[in-house]
Amino acid sequence: MGFDPATLKYDAAGLIPCIAQDHASGEVLMMAWMNAASVAQTLASGKVTYWSRSRAAFWVKGESSGHHQRLVELRVDCDRDCLLALVTQEGPACHTNRRSCFYTALRDGEEVVISEPMV
Repeated sequence: MGFDPATLKYDAAGLIPCIAQDHASGEVLMMAWMNAASVAQTLASGKVTYWSRSRAAFWVKGESSGHHQRLVELRVDCDRDCLLALVTQEGPACHTNRRSCFYTALRDGEEVVISEPMV
């Protein structure tokens, strides 16, 4: 008896948030959405697959950029309404060419860019 993605709690659009975290460093890389089919595809292929809300299509991370995310472990939170993907990230995770999408800090009421694009 294996894991059934249908046991997760999805929103009204059939989506669940998934946080990607570097399995070695613990760095939070990004957040994106999955549906039951992309969860199943991620588990079957080992390539993290999200659901693109803007394109209404599957999005295999790195498919066009070459910056793949390889799944190490998928975790389910206590409420079953959020996922944590522990990954091996090849290259930057962010479309801005930064390691993480979380490159802006709020410090003393100001936005401060804390990491530059990778070269």
